[in-house]
Amino acid sequence: MPVRAAVMPASGAPVEVRSFPDPSLEPGAVLLETLASEVCGTDVHLHHGRLSGVPYPIIPGHVSVGRVVEARGVERDATGEPLNAGDVVTFYDVHEVCNACWQCLVARQPNRCPHRRVYGITYSANDGLLGGWAERIYLKPGVRIFKLPPPLTADDVIGGGCGLFTGYAAVERSTLAMGDTVLVQGTGPVGLGAIAFSALRGAAMVIAVGAPAPRLALAGKLGADVTISIEDESADARRARVEELTGGRGADVIIEATGNPAAVPEALVLLRDGGTYVIAGHYTDTGSVSLNPHREVNRKHADIRGQWGTDFHHVYRALKMLARHRDRLPFAQTVGARYGLSEANRALEDVEKLRVTKALIIPNGS
Repeated sequence: MPVRAAVMPASGAPVEVRSFPDPSLEPGAVLLETLASEVCGTDVHLHHGRLSGVPYPIIPGHVSVGRVVEARGVERDATGEPLNAGDVVTFYDVHEVCNACWQCLVARQPNRCPHRRVYGITYSANDGLLGGWAERIYLKPGVRIFKLPPPLTADDVIGGGCGLFTGYAAVERSTLAMGDTVLVQGTGPVGLGAIAFSALRGAAMVIAVGAPAPRLALAGKLGADVTISIEDESADARRARVEELTGGRGADVIIEATGNPAAVPEALVLLRDGGTYVIAGHYTDTGSVSLNPHREVNRKHADIRGQWGTDFHHVYRALKMLARHRDRLPFAQTVGARYGLSEANRALEDVEKLRVTKALIIPNGS
């Protein structure tokens, strides 16, 4: 029986629906019926050709939730839980890290492994159903599968999406201490994840700087104590607000989740002396900015860190925290619209134009 998938044939080309053969499983593989897959900023970048080395045509969708149809010789998920047909799972999208190179063995940073592959991004559609915008997803041997911990649903997981995991990673990277004042730049999915986990980790105050108004409202629901609109307040006004909130010192921790280069110099003004700045939103190259290394970094004794991508433990820990604190973290409310495979182009446009915070592709119908 043919399997339908939404395919991005080339950068700038409209997404089109194609049919693929129903795959036969090799030993160690798992086949999922797709329940939901996210449309995130990375997919917009893929559509515009902003990532290098992408093997178009591709089936996008790197964070997905599915139901196990068949598992050939796979009896447990990555954490040792029994895995059976009908179980609802997600999976870590990064695959084929070698566990043998310097990055894997010495630096212990497998997300920097030069052999890494990513579902929905670096696998070609010619290689099979290796992206979430498809009625079925083929999980190759070794893919780390994670059963959804109760009471989580597909909406909870995809409502957070990759931003949930990246936000968690950015907070972990910041070494945020209980009682810190945290400022998060950006109220898209990564920013909302960082806001939620900053609050859970014990921040005394979480300040969210972003737009538009509906996203600021979501930021408040997810743990922001103060929201500042970049549409309504100038950079000078934002600085004055932050100085007022912090006794003139600035924020202890700032997490960038905008993807806008202009956010970086602004953050170094808003950061207190000796504070920590984590840049997590620049997954693609969006340009350069000018900095004064003496005034803005060295004399300020600033600790500046990057967080590019995530590892499996970020997925595991973020979802365990989301399950434990689901009532406090209504990520399902970020879902703005659902789209079938034939509506993928509209979904991309709605995400790019900020019409929705989180868009879901529902390949098999709502």
